[in-house]
Amino acid sequence: MLMLAVPAMAKTLLVGPARVLKTPSQAAAIAQPGDVVRIENGLYADCAVWTPNNLTIQGVGRNVILTDRTCLNQGIFVVFGSNVTIQGLTFRNASVPGRNGAGIKMNGDNLTVLNSRFENNENGILAGGTARSTLRIADSSFIGNGACIEACAHAVYAGAPIGLLLVERCVFLDTRTAHHIKSRALNTIVRDTRIEDGESGTSSYLIEAAQGGGLLVQNNDLQKGPNSDNPGTAIAIGASPTRNPTQALVIRDNRFRSDVRQPTVFVRNYTDTPVQLIDNNVVGTVQMLEGPGTVTP
Repeated sequence: MLMLAVPAMAKTLLVGPARVLKTPSQAAAIAQPGDVVRIENGLYADCAVWTPNNLTIQGVGRNVILTDRTCLNQGIFVVFGSNVTIQGLTFRNASVPGRNGAGIKMNGDNLTVLNSRFENNENGILAGGTARSTLRIADSSFIGNGACIEACAHAVYAGAPIGLLLVERCVFLDTRTAHHIKSRALNTIVRDTRIEDGESGTSSYLIEAAQGGGLLVQNNDLQKGPNSDNPGTAIAIGASPTRNPTQALVIRDNRFRSDVRQPTVFVRNYTDTPVQLIDNNVVGTVQMLEGPGTVTP
């Protein structure tokens, strides 16, 4: 008899109050590579660990909310699989004993997050991964995230030196104490995004490329609020030891307003690579650049 191995077909797993799978964690327990998980409207006090590759996890409706529970002392969703897409979900109130909990904790390579909300978490998204990995975040909002109680946690933190952090068409508001965006990626791109402290936000940097690396910050609306924990700097490059190859640093076509009560540096460059500031518009008592670079015009 000739035995033929037939690959398993990808499935669609439905999650919801009226479904067999009531919670995302039940779907995570049986998901296989390539599956699509569709989570219906509801408030889920649940967390999930996703290990297969090539998953798509989608919210169905406008009010798919995961809240108040974390897995592995890491986050609400802990993603070990690679090439995973998450879209249309809200993550709230992620907290762990080490005060570094995340709405999404990325451990595998290549995560895409679309049309999602992150509210009142220690970290909105906390990413590890390899130099081959990309974290792409698009059309999402981060409201009231961040903490510096023990370790600092940020709205978005690309920790290990992944290849690329790409943030586009997002909104960051009211981040607490830490940074809106902190990246240790080899390359960081932030574009078409609104990053604001507002009246009550207490963030440190708006954007930090902590270890250098390639950086493009383009066509963003940026505001530093009167209660900023670090009123002296908006964007910092290489404030930690510069370990990443740093060949191109470009800050262009942004609109920055400073509402702090003292002079603020728009871009503070600690690396040896000159940063190019091109066609940025600033309002307030702002020094455009400290460190190597040029300002045009």
